Amino acid sequence: MAQSAACPNCGFTKNPQGAARCASCGSKLEAFKVARSREEELERRYQQEGISVRWMTIALVVQAVLTAALVFGLPMVITALDFEGGNGMIICIPVWFLGGLLVGMISPGRTFIEPVVASFVVAIPATIILVHNQTVSTMPTFLYVIMAAIGILFTLIGAYIGERIQLGPPPQPAD
Repeated sequence: MAQSAACPNCGFTKNPQGAARCASCGSKLEAFKVARSREEELERRYQQEGISVRWMTIALVVQAVLTAALVFGLPMVITALDFEGGNGMIICIPVWFLGGLLVGMISPGRTFIEPVVASFVVAIPATIILVHNQTVSTMPTFLYVIMAAIGILFTLIGAYIGERIQLGPPPQPAD
């Protein structure tokens, strides 16, 4: 019977022997073979160790679906809502925050970069559509770009909060 490897980051003990990453938190198991003090381990707890293409794709789908549904689809169903132009960009900011939060909460390990890149990819067409579909030009294009950048920043904040919720409170340092 294969012996399981314990993760020094989260303590998960059911990792198969020879696994590259922890099945619970996603941390690289080989990276922890270097002797580190408990304080160093606690400092590394919230650092991302790499980019996952799978979670990048999942984050892109989450951000695209949320943006399409809430910013573009909801006004089609409820005609009283009008998210064209600047109003659409104002709605995009909390939508992208929520997408980052969701991906941060459901992804194993630490995924801060994936939701941010996904928001950037979604922000480009969303901003172009909102600029071109405004019936009354109320904001210059550079303000749309600034609002998209703010939305992407809020995605990072949401992803970080989601990861903190997922990982729980930080362990107390040993005295």
